[in-house]
Amino acid sequence: MAAVTHKCPAPMGDCCPAVSGKMKRARNDHNLGSIYNYKSLETLGEGTYGTVVKAQDQRTGETVAVKWIRPDDEGVTDLGAVFHEAACLEACRGDPSIVQLKEVAADEVGHIFIVTEFVGPSLESHLWRRFSGAEIRAAMHQLLRGAETIHGAGMIHRDIKPNNVLVGPGGALKICDLGMAVQTRPAGGEPYPEETVAALWYRAPELMRGSRSRRTYGTAVDMWALGCVMIDLLFGEPLFKDAETEDDVLHRARDLQYQMESMTDLLLPELSEAGHEVLRGLLSLVPEKRLTAADALSHRWFEEEDAPLSPCSMFSEGSA
Repeated sequence: MAAVTHKCPAPMGDCCPAVSGKMKRARNDHNLGSIYNYKSLETLGEGTYGTVVKAQDQRTGETVAVKWIRPDDEGVTDLGAVFHEAACLEACRGDPSIVQLKEVAADEVGHIFIVTEFVGPSLESHLWRRFSGAEIRAAMHQLLRGAETIHGAGMIHRDIKPNNVLVGPGGALKICDLGMAVQTRPAGGEPYPEETVAALWYRAPELMRGSRSRRTYGTAVDMWALGCVMIDLLFGEPLFKDAETEDDVLHRARDLQYQMESMTDLLLPELSEAGHEVLRGLLSLVPEKRLTAADALSHRWFEEEDAPLSPCSMFSEGSA
C-alpha cells in the first residue's frame, strides 16, 4: 500500500535516538494512527511549515486531507505544535463551518500528519468575480458562525484569510489551519510571544504599529480579518492588494474608514443598508468598537429574506 509521500530531511530516527524515543512515547500517549492507512492522490499545497495532500483512507475509501508537519533543519518535528493544532480542531468538533479533524497519524520514522476531512479548494481561488449581496451574506453567515465557535472555545484563530477558508460542495465554507490559534488572554495580561501574526493584508490595525510592543489583543483581530474577507468578496479581489508594508495597509485602512463613515465612494450596490452596517462594524479601526461574531450574527442583515442563508451554489464552477 502506498502511503502519503513527501520530500523531507533525514528521518527523525536517523538524526536523534532520543527524539525517536520521544516519538514512541507520543504514539502511546496520544493514540496516534498510522499514515500507512492512507494513499496519496495529489498535492494540494506546500508551504514553509508543511505539505497538504489529498488522500484516500484505504480502510473506508473516504477522501481526506493530510497535512504533513515539516521537521526542522535537524529533522525534529515540533510535537507540541502538532498536538496544539489538533487540540484546537478537536475543540471545534461538530461545527459545520470549521474543518473536522479525523486523527493525528505518524509513520515509522516519526513524521507527524494531521488528517482532516477533505473539503475542496480555497476561497482564494474563487476571488475572480464580485458576488451578490445575498451570496456574500450566505458566506459571511457561515464564517461568522465558525468564528463564534472558535472564540467560544476560548481561542483566537489569528490567521483568517481566503486561503484558510475551504469551499465545499454547494458553497459550504469551512475555516481551516488553526496552527496559529492561541488561547485568549485577559486584557492587560501576559503578552503573546510572537511579534508578527496574520497575513499582512488581513492583519488588524492593533497588530501593527503602535500596539505590537504590548502584543496584547483579542478576538477582534479575527473580526477585522473577516471584514477584509467580506470586502474581498464584494470587490472580487483582496482589499489591500499590492500593499507591501504595514504603513501601506494602515494608510488604506484609514482611507477606508473615512469612506465608510462618510458613505462616499463605498456605497456598494451589492449591499443593503444593513449589510453596510455589518461591514463597518467589522472594519472599525478601534477593536473595542468592532462587532463580535455573536453580535454580527444577531444583526438584522441576517434576517433579510431575499435569499436563503444555507450554503448555496455561489462557488459552483461556471457561476457568474
